[in-house]
Amino acid sequence: MADPQIAAGRRRHVFESFYSIITLVFILIACVELCDASTVVDVYRLIQYDISGAPFGSRAASINHHAGSSFSPPGSDLSRTVAVLTLRELNETFVREYIEQGKPLGGLLLLLPQVFRSDNSQTVIDDGDYTDMKKKLADLEQKLIHSTIQYPVYFAFEDEDLANVLADIQRNDAAGQPATATTGGYKLIVTSPAPKKLASPTITNIQGWLPGLKADGDSNQLPTIAIVASYDTFGAAPALSVGSDSNGSGVVALLEIARLFSILYSNPNTRGRYNILFGLTSGGPYNYNGTQKWLKSFDQRLREGIDYAICLNSLSSGENGLWLHVSKPPENAYVKQIFEGLSNVAEELGLKVGLKHKKINVSNSRVAWEHEQFSRLRVTAATLSGLSVAPNLLEHTGGISDKREFVNEDAVVRSVKLVAESLARHIYGHEGKNVNIFADNSSLAVNPSYIGSWLDLLSKTPRVAPFLSKDNAFIMALKKELADHVVEVNLQHDVIDGMFTFYDSTVNTLQIYQVASVTFDLLLLLVLGSYLITLFSILVITTRGLDDLISLFRRPPSRKMKST
Repeated sequence: MADPQIAAGRRRHVFESFYSIITLVFILIACVELCDASTVVDVYRLIQYDISGAPFGSRAASINHHAGSSFSPPGSDLSRTVAVLTLRELNETFVREYIEQGKPLGGLLLLLPQVFRSDNSQTVIDDGDYTDMKKKLADLEQKLIHSTIQYPVYFAFEDEDLANVLADIQRNDAAGQPATATTGGYKLIVTSPAPKKLASPTITNIQGWLPGLKADGDSNQLPTIAIVASYDTFGAAPALSVGSDSNGSGVVALLEIARLFSILYSNPNTRGRYNILFGLTSGGPYNYNGTQKWLKSFDQRLREGIDYAICLNSLSSGENGLWLHVSKPPENAYVKQIFEGLSNVAEELGLKVGLKHKKINVSNSRVAWEHEQFSRLRVTAATLSGLSVAPNLLEHTGGISDKREFVNEDAVVRSVKLVAESLARHIYGHEGKNVNIFADNSSLAVNPSYIGSWLDLLSKTPRVAPFLSKDNAFIMALKKELADHVVEVNLQHDVIDGMFTFYDSTVNTLQIYQVASVTFDLLLLLVLGSYLITLFSILVITTRGLDDLISLFRRPPSRKMKST
């Protein structure tokens, strides 16, 4: 009876050893997969939106494919590959096939130079490089936002880790060994739920007043001059759209003009006989929807009391001059007055101001310039801009390419002095006189430091309206700054025109893994298995004998035989 019990004990001991070895095998296999993490980066998704139900932008967010590069063999099937490309190597053929024509692609990761980072302060590029890259990115943005793309598109910024990863990918592709499940390589993963529609996105307008001084016994309403600028942006990546020029420059100019006239209006002896209305509007990229709602909130008496409005837009673009865009004929008395006033001051400053007349079609919902919303309500208005041609829908709205490094701060300072001086000469009756109210080195001089600091803040703050809450910190900062200079500052909240629909999931995390090929995994498993089986057999034979090893693989006796 003792021998069968001893044999059973030995067999059980051998099986326990065998199970331990099998567990070790699984642990080794798991380590092969878990130790391959290469890098983790923040990525910014291409905007997803609808216009009247028509889809635009990237319609997906999740990625789980191997990486490829511009060195992929021609004619390759990239439907399960994430193309990793730098802005410099992006070519027209790829853009035409995979963006404009919608050829299948597993995903697209575009690597941008550091100069396009919102928090970049050290990158220095020469003028030629700047012009080429900025134009290329601006053109690419227009194609991306006006296309319907079924695969995920993300932006990231070049750094050392990504450069090393991309170099490996390109080396493998050039050698004719693109990354696949069988060959291994780099795998890109973005885990994100399906993008959801934003419910009732809001727009917020900010307005403030500098009331004029009435003469004793004068019961008539004072005339009003409005200074307006749209502060929100739109671009291919909402989280990167800071719009330093369009329209950060216009916002900065409005704040500095408000600061200068607040000094004049704080003293009854220098307060003008005009009210000055300041408006920071939202919804600019969407046919100036916020401006329209803001103006319609005015009562008729207030609208009729506005002599004219000057809208400020993309002032840094006019390094060699500015353009005054109007809807009313140039012969109109107010238009002539505005243009002549600006032209006289511009001549003193060594600037040029041109006049562009563009009629509006009230039956067409497209609004190219902010002043056109005033003109539709029969209020004389003009837009002063560095842009000579009316932009198309969602063009020049402060996208990724519009960064602080590309803003000519001196041009903004000159634009502020141009508008403030011509406005002051009109208010105080000094038209045609060589009077310098805002003279340099005086208490009323334009402050370049103030302009620079606000340009810095705007250039670090994405301002795509649907993603800004009513109590957004930046909106509150604008309100507070305007309230420091003018009175009766208030906010107006409204909903963006229903023809536009926006989706969330604008920023995600990309995980990059370097995975081994399936062939390698199988070979490794086979080698490990053979080694462990051989080791196990040797141990059993040397410790218990060949008969015990053979008995492990024998069929155990039936219960009937045991009982017998």
